Amino acid sequence: MPDRLGDPALDQIFRSARTRNGWRPDPVPESLLREIYDLAKFGPTAANSTPARFVFVASAEAKDRLASVAADNNQAKIRQAPVTAIVGYDLDFTEHLPKLFPHAPRMKDALTDPEVIEQMAFRNASLQGAYLMIAARSLGLDCGPMSGFDNAKVDALFFAGTRTKSNFLCSIGYGTDHNLFDRLPRHTFEEACRIV
Repeated sequence: MPDRLGDPALDQIFRSARTRNGWRPDPVPESLLREIYDLAKFGPTAANSTPARFVFVASAEAKDRLASVAADNNQAKIRQAPVTAIVGYDLDFTEHLPKLFPHAPRMKDALTDPEVIEQMAFRNASLQGAYLMIAARSLGLDCGPMSGFDNAKVDALFFAGTRTKSNFLCSIGYGTDHNLFDRLPRHTFEEACRIV
């Protein structure tokens, strides 16, 4: 691996980055969304399962549909943000394992328990959603991850006819300081970690 990233990069991705609630109107073009995904797709997942599925909600009509099934405090954020990604997880991800994990061709046949499949899909898609945010921040964009929506209604509106379920939302664009909270506390190493 190359040398560690410098402080400016670490600041941009982690230390200075903030969850944004307000957005400039600058568009996020499809080419940039593709670039975000093309970075995020390289983040590791179990058995290279890559179960995340992303819907980039960018049109006014689609934003209205998504906002209509979101909590009141999230509706304006969704409508104002240039793009809001729906991060979902595909329960049929095992169908793609022969392509994605070819050195273990029987992996697909070993994964048959629906509970194990759902746990694996949810866990690894959550990781991929985090990779998506890191990729977006790396490319100079801000993120506004959120829950506070009706999962079943989002699934019916945006994942109909599939076995993909919504996990969380993440607005993407160029953030403003509108409704920006002060930096909130985090646990110290001693509070959150143990070395055994």
